[in-house]
Amino acid sequence: MPELPDITVYIEALESRILGHALERVLIGGPFLLRTTEPAVNTAFGHKVTGLRRIGKRIAIGLDNDVWLVLHLMIAGRLHWIEKKKKNPDGRRTLAAFEFDSGTLTLTEAGSQKRASLHVVAGEEGLKQLDPGGINPLTATLDQFSAALTSANHTLKRSLTDPRLFSGIGNAYSDEILHTAQLSPILLTQKMAPEEIDRLYRATRESLIEWTEKLRRDAKGKFPEKVTAFREDMAAHGRYKLPCPRCGTKIQRIRYASNETNYCPTCQTGGKLLADRALSRLLREDWPRTLEEMEELRKEIIA
Repeated sequence: MPELPDITVYIEALESRILGHALERVLIGGPFLLRTTEPAVNTAFGHKVTGLRRIGKRIAIGLDNDVWLVLHLMIAGRLHWIEKKKKNPDGRRTLAAFEFDSGTLTLTEAGSQKRASLHVVAGEEGLKQLDPGGINPLTATLDQFSAALTSANHTLKRSLTDPRLFSGIGNAYSDEILHTAQLSPILLTQKMAPEEIDRLYRATRESLIEWTEKLRRDAKGKFPEKVTAFREDMAAHGRYKLPCPRCGTKIQRIRYASNETNYCPTCQTGGKLLADRALSRLLREDWPRTLEEMEELRKEIIA
């Protein structure tokens, strides 16, 4: 799922292409993409783009009649820019085409589960209804960050990815933040020492800024086409069984539903393996607690 760094770079690319340009029409092929009926999508036709904004993990495109088109890409949604060329969405992979007088923006979504959404809303009040309310981690002070983090006693992973607490952080960058901060993903927020909160605050800013800069460099002024949650130079996310770039220990993971948490047991959990819900339920008391126990278990299974 595109998160704060990805959305930021998308918006910057769009600003240079559609800001001040007129939206001629919107073609929608995905039957479940449009989630609102009022105002109608055609009220945006013929109006110029006056602003773009990030709302959590959403991209909001504002027009001169105070109508906003708000896109949520979810996990598999991606944006593409086509110079001048028109494209009719087929509803299977290409869900929508936004035709501007400067080119065409298309929304695609891979896979059979179509979760991406388009909301058409009026004014600031309409935008407010789509905002979960989390603070911007790049502009928040340490005190604001600490207050949001400790407002409930949840695990660090859950808190960082809660859009009601922090705006724009998801599964991928939360792994990178926690690896940078050298903190366990299951550490309870209200059990944290002030020094740990300060370390997390600095790691959050450092990771998000660093990745935004990397994505800008990768785009090289072009429209970003390689937006993915899995990147080779990530330290933890998506690197299960690969060596930690800091200490060389194999990255481990916890899997739950369609998500996973990746972490370094040496750097983040004091050498302890965190219990994977499915496997630990199966193995119960035989669940390995350390990397050494894990290796012994693997040898026994192979033998």
